[in-house]
Amino acid sequence: MPGMIVDGHELSYAESGAGDPLVLVHGTLGDQRYWAPQMASLGRHYRVLALSMRHCWPGRWEEGGDFTIDRHVADVAGFIRDLGAGPVRLIGHSRGGHIAFRVAERHPELVRALVLAEPGGELDESLGGKPASGAQAGAFGEGAALIEAGDTEGGLKRIAEHTGGPGAWEMRSEDRKAINRDNARTLLGQRNERRRPYSRAAAEAIRAPTLLVVGARTLPNFVANADALERHIRGCERVSIPDAAHAMSQDNPAAFDAAALAFLERH
Repeated sequence: MPGMIVDGHELSYAESGAGDPLVLVHGTLGDQRYWAPQMASLGRHYRVLALSMRHCWPGRWEEGGDFTIDRHVADVAGFIRDLGAGPVRLIGHSRGGHIAFRVAERHPELVRALVLAEPGGELDESLGGKPASGAQAGAFGEGAALIEAGDTEGGLKRIAEHTGGPGAWEMRSEDRKAINRDNARTLLGQRNERRRPYSRAAAEAIRAPTLLVVGARTLPNFVANADALERHIRGCERVSIPDAAHAMSQDNPAAFDAAALAFLERH
């Protein structure tokens, strides 16, 4: 399994294809394997690099803390910089979409084009929401508490239903459940990840061509984020993936890949 040392820590990744780099960033309870359905398809067009975030599989949460948004943004930026291939095309899903957004906001020289697949997080007042506390509450806090108490399946089910609705855990593939189990304890770190809410100023700071991807059957909070960001990211495009909810790249990989490629090949 290839890896790269960034700020003294090895970031593992999966790789497929050749050509211009396309970096993929997974979300909560995920790792590089989340993008398995995309590797061959996208790898026919790009050198695809699917990262595992710090402390996610094949790493372990027990390795230590430092599971913050800022740390992961710095890791992705450092990885892109150390590739030495110029600005990259960048795709992020859910929490990974938030990380990708912040990379594009803070390091515009590193991002050639940006795909945000239902980016997670909250909106501040400038986008019609409220300031976040910086700590994960609600379903994420409840899920973490269950996992900490030893009820891993209960905690994972709580998060799955929060992002995918009732029955989401039972409908999840066994491969994806295994990924979630391998990364369950990262949720303990995510409780205090200090994720700042999206602001209008941050959205307006994005300079890379941007595509927002939303599942046609997704939950309202993800739609609200996409609506707000679409209004304020300059020249932003948007696509809906049919027969798909929050995990649209797994629910309907053919449609997701086609939409991403159609956008990226123009940028």
